[in-house]
Amino acid sequence: MNSRLTEKLGISVKEELLTLALTHRSFAYESGGLPTNERLEFLGDSVLGLIITEALYERFPDFDESRLSPLRSGVVNMRALAQIARDLELGASLRIGKGEENTGGRDKNSILADSFEALVGAIYLQHGYEVTTSIVMRLMSGSIEEAVSRGAGLDGKTALQEFVAAQNWPAPEYRVSESGPDHDKNFVAVAVVNGQTYPEGKGKSKREAEQIAARLAFEALSEPRA
Repeated sequence: MNSRLTEKLGISVKEELLTLALTHRSFAYESGGLPTNERLEFLGDSVLGLIITEALYERFPDFDESRLSPLRSGVVNMRALAQIARDLELGASLRIGKGEENTGGRDKNSILADSFEALVGAIYLQHGYEVTTSIVMRLMSGSIEEAVSRGAGLDGKTALQEFVAAQNWPAPEYRVSESGPDHDKNFVAVAVVNGQTYPEGKGKSKREAEQIAARLAFEALSEPRA
């Protein structure tokens, strides 16, 4: 099974590293305390974040941090990483405990996403940054394009407005309340979309609170369904 995985990756990974990357803690504990993939996951998470951040930074030179950050979140999130793991058929190669096996652990988003990050960590340790970047970008280019098409790099209100318009729904409404003295105001906003109210956005200005509320509503509406 691991040979099929490395074939899909298009690169060899040392058996020891690959086995470690595929060892979930449930298997390790049931087997008497074997090493788990959690250290590799920790490393892979950072490597993956840097690769995607660098790619977005170079691709969108006019975007400031407020636009790059949600765009990155739209690319590097549990659901997106789990889908890539499914494309690699990673679940079939995982070493998981009997309890997880019986509850569908091989297809759980959290386990798949964490294991993919561990796999990235293993590739990085063996092959270095440039090779890992090449593989990650090949595997995740679709996720980047999807995030861009969903407007994840737009400011919150623009992203929500475009999403709502595409659904032919009425324009979003914002309900804002304020508290505190004039010199230290606090604002709370909620977005109402198609009759549904979404989580509160809080800020030191009305605009900031509305932007956060819009982003929360947009993320809830555009999140892929399980």
